Amino acid sequence: MNPEPLLAVEHLTTVFDTASGAVPAVNDVSFEIRAGETLGLVGESGSGKSVTALSLLRLVLPPGRIAAGRLRFKGRDLLTLDEREMQRVRGAEIGLIFQEPMTALNPVLRIGAQIAETLTVHGRATRGDATGKAIALLRAVRITDPEACIASYPHQLSGGMRQRVLIAMALACQPSLVIADEPTTALDVTIQAEILDLLREMKGALDLSLLLITHDLGVVAETADRVAVMYAGRIVETGPVREIFANPGHPYTRGLLASIPGGQPGQRLRAIEGSVPPLGDLPPGCAFNPRCPERFDPCTTAPPPDHAAGTNHTAKCFLLDPNLKSALFNLKSPAVPNAAR
Repeated sequence: MNPEPLLAVEHLTTVFDTASGAVPAVNDVSFEIRAGETLGLVGESGSGKSVTALSLLRLVLPPGRIAAGRLRFKGRDLLTLDEREMQRVRGAEIGLIFQEPMTALNPVLRIGAQIAETLTVHGRATRGDATGKAIALLRAVRITDPEACIASYPHQLSGGMRQRVLIAMALACQPSLVIADEPTTALDVTIQAEILDLLREMKGALDLSLLLITHDLGVVAETADRVAVMYAGRIVETGPVREIFANPGHPYTRGLLASIPGGQPGQRLRAIEGSVPPLGDLPPGCAFNPRCPERFDPCTTAPPPDHAAGTNHTAKCFLLDPNLKSALFNLKSPAVPNAAR
């Protein structure tokens, strides 16, 4: 029997209350992360990835709120914990690497003070030894002069160094799970590769589980064990990375893979036509249907359920429904003359 997952997200729905009603930014989302595993959560901007991350730590601010679902972490439902208990989970058991270091770090506090606060608040260091532990953490994330770094303010550091500081803070209490929300977005390509190498190294050294949120399928291919593809607030496909890259089951995933640069020089880049619809104005049926080159009648009537697309691989697409698929094949196949039968 498989052990219980470290994190099991079950039918999570997070909404934002507006004058016209509650608008779901995360809609009936379910996934699991097992001990030592990296799950890549991918999708275009506006698909609900960051709201999912904030929901896991109950950091969604009004008018946002978690409307339904369960968040089972180490056997406990995080949605049943009071705020004091939840504060003990944040940072100590689940670390978060924010997307933008300049907004995540306090601009008026030195780096050393910010890391020391993380350690002392969770009882991982006294005030006397917090500075030494902060220096050791910065050295672990490959900052070459950690003694100078702890005396610096965030604006005095480069983007890559600020991101390393955030990684050090996320790992300070040796959590079981780290959520990395677009950790390489604002960095140049060389620094991106260094940060991803660092995350892989830290994950192996500390036996972490990692939820890697990104819009870059190349990053997922290098880093993740499994991938969940998100579109308009829903998980539309999930499965092992190799399986999904070799045999994508959802037209949206196929479009994302086709958009990866790497063709012949001078060849035009491919893109998915259109854009992610506003969450308060989703089309009927499958939310991807206005952009889908393979849509047919059922796609505009109801959201599709999960269908098997391979081993431990599912996708929300009517093209995978065995009954509808056979009917569609018969519809597209030309009639065979009697003489040829």
